[in-house]
Amino acid sequence: MGEISIKINIADRVYPLRVTTEEEEVIRYAAKLINEKIKELQDNYSVRDKQDLLSMCVLQYATGMIKAEKAAQNNEEGLEQSIHEVDRLLSDFFNK
Repeated sequence: MGEISIKINIADRVYPLRVTTEEEEVIRYAAKLINEKIKELQDNYSVRDKQDLLSMCVLQYATGMIKAEKAAQNNEEGLEQSIHEVDRLLSDFFNK
């Protein structure tokens, strides 16, 4: 459970990091996804500047994260309403 030193390559730059062994796989996978997205954007658009590609990549991931958070919040609120409805139905049933 200790920390390890790893090197992550994103957009042809190497970043040395100290991470826990539990985080390593997730971080390496995230870097892989970022590099794949940058390649995809580079292939689909005439953008070659790495900074622009990184900015577009971050924007897409941030947008996806915000959408996922909103969906989770809506599901949470819907679940809470459902639980209250079941509670009300059970209370009505047992009070008869």
